[in-house]
Amino acid sequence: MIRKILTWSIFALIFAVSTGAVILVYSIFQGPPEIKLDENTVLYDQDGQVLSVEHGVQNRFWVELDDVSPYVIDAFIAAEDEHFYKHIGFDFKRIFSAIYHNVLAMEKRQGASTITQQYARNVFLTNQKTWERKINEALIALRLEIFQDKDDILEGYLNTIYFGHGQYGIQAASQYYFDKEASDLTLEESALLAAIPKGPSVYSPLTSLENATERQHWILERMHETGKITETTMTRAKQEELNFVAAASEQEPEVGKYFQDYAMDQASNILGIDRQAIDTQGYQIYTTINQDAQKKLEDTIKQELPEDSEELQIGAVTIDPRSSKIVAMQGGRDFDQTPYNRVTQAERMTGSTFKAFLYYAALVYGFTPSTLVESRETTFTLENDETYTPGNAGDFANRPVTLAQALAVSDNIYAIKTAMEIGPENIVEAARAFGIEADLKAVPSIAIGTGYLSPLEMTKAYSVLANQGWSVKPYVIEKIVDRDGNIVYQHQAETPKRLLEENHAFVLTHMLTGMFNDKFTDYMRATGANVAPIIQGHQYAGKSGSTDFDSWMIGFTPEYTTAVWTGYDDHREMTKVQDFRVSKQVWAKYMSQLHAGLPTQTFNVPTGVVGLKVDPISGKLEGPACEDRSVMMYYIKGTQPKEVCSE
Repeated sequence: MIRKILTWSIFALIFAVSTGAVILVYSIFQGPPEIKLDENTVLYDQDGQVLSVEHGVQNRFWVELDDVSPYVIDAFIAAEDEHFYKHIGFDFKRIFSAIYHNVLAMEKRQGASTITQQYARNVFLTNQKTWERKINEALIALRLEIFQDKDDILEGYLNTIYFGHGQYGIQAASQYYFDKEASDLTLEESALLAAIPKGPSVYSPLTSLENATERQHWILERMHETGKITETTMTRAKQEELNFVAAASEQEPEVGKYFQDYAMDQASNILGIDRQAIDTQGYQIYTTINQDAQKKLEDTIKQELPEDSEELQIGAVTIDPRSSKIVAMQGGRDFDQTPYNRVTQAERMTGSTFKAFLYYAALVYGFTPSTLVESRETTFTLENDETYTPGNAGDFANRPVTLAQALAVSDNIYAIKTAMEIGPENIVEAARAFGIEADLKAVPSIAIGTGYLSPLEMTKAYSVLANQGWSVKPYVIEKIVDRDGNIVYQHQAETPKRLLEENHAFVLTHMLTGMFNDKFTDYMRATGANVAPIIQGHQYAGKSGSTDFDSWMIGFTPEYTTAVWTGYDDHREMTKVQDFRVSKQVWAKYMSQLHAGLPTQTFNVPTGVVGLKVDPISGKLEGPACEDRSVMMYYIKGTQPKEVCSE
């Protein structure tokens, strides 16, 4: 009998050793388990500050072990796996102890899962209580122990635990419950967070503070028993009152939602992956947004949009012309109501804002700021023998007016006559020089903006003027870093190309400052004179425009170009005067705030032009008869007026 028992014992030992060897060899040949977790994608502003966090069902930030408070590490090891750094993935002493006590109680009262086993279950398995799951858990735990060191396992564990309320990982939990980094957690906070994963629905302090506190105290006691803290420290930590914020960041209004959405679309195109997939891939996306500018834009829009015109929409965007960065963007009244981005997706009739391209062409074809054209009601006969009688926003001069004044007061007769003289096809060609790529019809009415363009494309074109005729290519993504810290995309600025002739570009730019100068007011008022008091202190150039369905204001300084459009999505007619005023009011108040505190910069005067005091009404040099109304005007050398005004 003894011999039989011995034989069977030897056989069992050989079988156990052989089985263990097979499992070990199998685990080695399987290699390390591949870990793929959803991880939040973070958008940053141009200063490296967090703009927003994009995530799927799981809110998770991966954080390295060195960036976790030591109290967190000690608390979890004391609570979950005292011998973590000593075992090989399985704590056999704990296993036998749990079996013993569970058998005595005839129910499961103790668990024996190590941190490694829990990590394996969190990442690769479900919580189903089946033998198949337990075997797989053991095999994965063994592979983790073979191919990863203890700190890597602990780091993975802390980043995959569920803390309730959709928060995964210690960093997300730390931010959610205490609004701080995981590295800054105190002893009492660490012990509280270590209490939650045992049962988030039971131990969340937001749903049951009593249960959470009771387990926190038990963990502090375990930390004392394992020699991690003194009794005095334990007692003090138990008495500390905790302040929960429950995702304080979510309580603040989110800034730049239209910008964020556009940036994510651009990132999707850059990376060549699905837009929704980016949210959970752990990317760090660095954008060009200036949060201060964006807040100013959003606040101004809220203040100026009339409450009794709830369906009136707005699109506004700001570009830094020297760097091509889009620094602010608002694509509508409210992103949550409609994510349709009117800056990038809507193409609207441009109205008189198109005259910038018209008059650049006119300058190229020999016009000067003093060129006179008769302004009176006129009926034009087109190539198909149809007649066309454009109107003005105000009166007709019924006399010749200068180009500088016609631009400042936005005279449509002057614009159409100029278009007929230089040819509509040359106006379209001029728009192409500004970088306009949209399909435009070469007809006389193009001069007063019957073409359709997006606010972003118009802002880009005006930014070319702000950039002294050099190319501008707007962008929103600076760089993209993957979850492993690799830079997978870095914006490369293109070498600027000269798009506009320098002297012509400056003369046009300076003429565009006239809309804010009441000295150009005569038969009609300078179109920006009413907002001129708002923008004192800096030199602005710009052009407003309107149709029956649209209202525009586009203007710039050397630092920023901003376009504001207002109208109705269904292209209904705008009948209220206040609806037409919104674009200018938003533009002026926002630009004034945006430039507050910045040093005053004027547009650089190239050597090929000359500045003279000129009467804007007659286009003649300043003289005694017009001294009180003369203004500084610029001409390409050799084209300046010679005659002095005498009446």
